[in-house]
Formats: sequence, structure tokens, C-alpha cells
Amino acid sequence: MDMGPIWGIDLGGTKIEGVILEDQNTPVALKRLRIPTEANKGYEHVVNQIVRMVEVLSIEAGMRPQHIGIGTPGVLDPSTQKLKNCNSTALNGQMMKRDLEHVLNVPITLANDANCFAFAEAMLGAVKAERPKARVVFGVIMGTGVGGGLVVNGNVIGGLHGIGGEWGHNFLDASGGDCYCGRKGCVETIISGPALERYYENLMSVPLPLKEIISRYHEGGDEVADKTVNRMLEFFGKGMANIINIIDPDAIVLGGGLSHIDLLYEEGVQEVEKYIFNDRLKTPFLRPKLGDSAGVFGAALLKSHMSKTVD
Repeated sequence: MDMGPIWGIDLGGTKIEGVILEDQNTPVALKRLRIPTEANKGYEHVVNQIVRMVEVLSIEAGMRPQHIGIGTPGVLDPSTQKLKNCNSTALNGQMMKRDLEHVLNVPITLANDANCFAFAEAMLGAVKAERPKARVVFGVIMGTGVGGGLVVNGNVIGGLHGIGGEWGHNFLDASGGDCYCGRKGCVETIISGPALERYYENLMSVPLPLKEIISRYHEGGDEVADKTVNRMLEFFGKGMANIINIIDPDAIVLGGGLSHIDLLYEEGVQEVEKYIFNDRLKTPFLRPKLGDSAGVFGAALLKSHMSKTVD
């Protein structure tokens, strides 16, 4: 496999980040650039922003890409080749892979941003450092939204529908209420940051950021903070137990804003143990090591690492 520089782009709701890595085994950025997404200006503008980024990186690096991996806020439907499930709704239904390949004249691989996170932490980050023999890795995003990615034997598992690892929209509990996806009680409606903040506000009639809610839980004296944190821990346990019962990964790595909450690695893991179909829990829950670089690094690694699916 080519060991030269690899190119990745992380397409986010507010920013687009591009990187050129030294090679597939080295998390060293030769060039890095961020520009605003400006998705409110429409799909064509987003495509033009990506093209602009590639052109600037090419000039600064003095080279052209041979392949570009792109992490997206949704997934590429394998059968229609259209984007779907994007929270940046201007992208849904668009043939971004085809359009970018036409304009840039370079092969493009698209993957969900959570898959890119899981892939980067598996190949370059926490899993490589702490569980290098892990064959099956599940990556969890818990932040503004909830998502997941699955890596098996060094390959991202997209699946028949392109939704492999998408645990954030599994049903968890009706108390979560309506989800933007059109369903009710999704994991994202219960243990995402905004969902937990809504839960606290609904009980207390005072809005607080999750960081402050966690702080009040540790200080004591705020019963609603206690309820909010206990809700997070209980449903984290139930949600992750479902993943382990089905996939039984060798390692789970957490990402997103909530991955910095120490409670998840302690009391949260104890909750997982209550619900798995086993007499003990051996699964390691790892803290991420790549920070906000994981998404764009994972995108750069995508070449030749996407699983094949049947038609």
C-alpha cells in the first residue's frame, strides 16, 4: 500500500477541516487548514468550499492529492450514492462523491464522521496505544449528538445501508421524546449533552450547561443535578450494554464532549455491567487520545479501509 502523504477532510456543520498526513501510520500533519462551512448558503456553496480547501492545500504543500477521504455529518447510501441522515440538511439527497470527483478529478471516499473518529482512534490513537491487538473496536460520539462507528480488522464497517454503528438512533426509552430523525426515544434524545440539559431545565426551570450540572452533582445539594447525572449513567449503561450484547467489541473508545466526564469511566461502566448478558464486564472503555484531530485523521485514513457490501 502507498505509504506517501494522505489527504483527509472533516466536513462539519460550522467548519471544514483539511489535513495532509505524512503517511497512514504517522499522525503528523504536513499541512492543516480550517474554513467555515457556511451550509446555510446551500449545497453548491459547500462543494465550492471543499474545492477551495483542496486548492489552497495543494498550493501550500506543493502537491496534488491522489485520493481524498471525507468525513461527513451523514452517510453515503451505497445503493443510491446519495447522502442521507445529515443534520446539515442541505447535503441530504446530494451526490457529493460524484460531484467532487468530477470537479477535483481525484477519487473520493466518504464516511460518517463517527466512523472516522472510531477509525482514527483504532489505528492511530487510544486503541493502538492501549489495546493494539483489538480486532473489533466500537467508537462512541457523545456530545451535541450521539453516534457511533465500527472498525473490524482495520476496516470501517459501513454496512448494507451505510448505517453501520449508528447506535444514536436506536430506541432507548420513550421518556426521551421526539427526535429530529422523526422517531421517539432515540439514544440521542436521552444522553446527548442538549438532552441532559433539557432534562435538568424541565425539572428546575433554570437552564444550565452540562458542565455546571456535573459540578453541582459533585458538590451535592442539588437533587435535580443528581437526577440528571443518574439518568445519564443509567441510560449510558443500558445503551452500551446493547452494543456489547450484539457486537461484543474488544475495545470501546469514547469521544465528543461527554467523553471528558470521568463518571462515565467509573460509575457509567458499573451501569453497563448491570445490563450485559454476561456474569462480568471485561470490555475496556478508553479515553480518546487524538482530541479534535480524530475526525480529520480518520478521514485521511479511509483509502482502502472501507468494508465491501453486497448489492
